[in-house]
Amino acid sequence: MDDSSPLPVCSVLLLAGGRGQRMGGADKGLLSWRGKPLISWLSELVRPLTDDLLISCNRNAEQYAIYADGLVSDDEQDFPGPFAGIRAGMRSARHSHLMVLPCDAPQVDRALLEQLLGQQGARPVVVAQGEFLEPLFALLPCAELGSLERVWQAGERSPQRWLRQLNPLVIQCAEGDPRLANFNTPERLLT
Repeated sequence: MDDSSPLPVCSVLLLAGGRGQRMGGADKGLLSWRGKPLISWLSELVRPLTDDLLISCNRNAEQYAIYADGLVSDDEQDFPGPFAGIRAGMRSARHSHLMVLPCDAPQVDRALLEQLLGQQGARPVVVAQGEFLEPLFALLPCAELGSLERVWQAGERSPQRWLRQLNPLVIQCAEGDPRLANFNTPERLLT
């Protein structure tokens, strides 16, 4: 997209509700990379795209609140995974579409977000590397909340399996694309 055409309006959800197991239980979104918390990199990137920036967090709400317009949390206390965060985000979104991004991917760039937004329509848009869908880099029509609720109530906890059922549009990224790198180990934060 060029700068002369406005980007579609969407809600944005940054997922920061995990256990941080690979980080020794630390809250990943609040860990520092290059002098700033991971969550701040994503918040700054998406802020120009939305007036409805949500963060899914299950702890440290006061610290996350400064980066968002609203906070959501899982219904269950046992950290049921990112699909629970997506579910909470879709329930709270104020716009017709919800862009989903993980808090621990500080190298995602505006070009990839514009690719997602450029495909906005009735079908979900998801990034893929080869055959593997990256469901935490997606643009979801909030009209699919009903289908999400149905599969959730049936016990599904994989956003990838749910998205495959919806025949998503796919944005193909190269294997090892650094924009999709998850900074989810202590070693990654040193890069």
